[in-house]
Amino acid sequence: MNNFAWVEPKSLEDASNALKSGGAALAGGIELLCLLKDSLLEPPSVVNLKSLPGLREIQVGERVEIGALARLVDIAEHAQIAQDYRVLAQAAESVGSPQIRNVGTLGGNLCQRPRCWYFRDAAVHCLKKGGPKCYAVGGDNEYHAILGGGPCYIVHPSDLAPALITLEATVHTNLRELPIEQFFRLPSQRLDHETALEAGEIVTSVSFPADRKTWKSYYFKMRERDSFDWALSSCAVALKMNGNRIEDARVALGGVAPIPWRSKEAEAALRGKDLSEAVAEAAGRAAVAMAEPMSENRYKVSLTANVVKIAILEAVK
Repeated sequence: MNNFAWVEPKSLEDASNALKSGGAALAGGIELLCLLKDSLLEPPSVVNLKSLPGLREIQVGERVEIGALARLVDIAEHAQIAQDYRVLAQAAESVGSPQIRNVGTLGGNLCQRPRCWYFRDAAVHCLKKGGPKCYAVGGDNEYHAILGGGPCYIVHPSDLAPALITLEATVHTNLRELPIEQFFRLPSQRLDHETALEAGEIVTSVSFPADRKTWKSYYFKMRERDSFDWALSSCAVALKMNGNRIEDARVALGGVAPIPWRSKEAEAALRGKDLSEAVAEAAGRAAVAMAEPMSENRYKVSLTANVVKIAILEAVK
């Protein structure tokens, strides 16, 4: 880890200018510390965003707005979010351990880098780090992408992102606002990073329509360790119900693609149907119909189909 200067910005403009000069943003600090330890980042300065006012609030009006520095525990335990938008509270509650949720932030969870062991290995010069190839192809790929992969096969680690996709969230930065689905970038679009953020751009908040509280929702995550782990496969579901009829649906997957993956195929399989186990199972199959597993991650296809099915059925309970 190299020496770096510590920057306490007085405003978003100050923070943005410091980041344009090569500084690294500090929110909760969990991901930043990992990147520094893994020698993936050697910034001349660290910019403490926690010194900026107004980025921690959770406000519920015509829209729900959550500041980028809101802690995961604050989201998970917020009474109105837990009651009306449980997909988001469940996603926040599923992240890491209590210690991590007490420090980790909304913005940090959305902007974290992939956990691919080739990318994280300082000795491996993989495609994502400017190297010649993605070593997961033909290598150890049991945790890698089955959807949307190529030329790099990372999976995006965020739990909050799939939930926010089902809520049709908007990401606000100091420069613009983006529908959350446009916030993330596939490796085929951008290899150097997983988001649309440019130099000096800072996530300030995320918002979504408050009327989403009328939808039934659920977040379901499969992982190797229940205590603390990233998703092997996860699914966020939001259903607009009329009795037992599904009028509309939003389905988003985590842990299976380089970005949080909206499954329009699963949505189409649900829309206009009377909910049943058979319909939920068909939606699960539709979600993985275009999957292209590699040598060691074929298990993710059937796993994801079942994760989708479970999330759908649990959403209406």
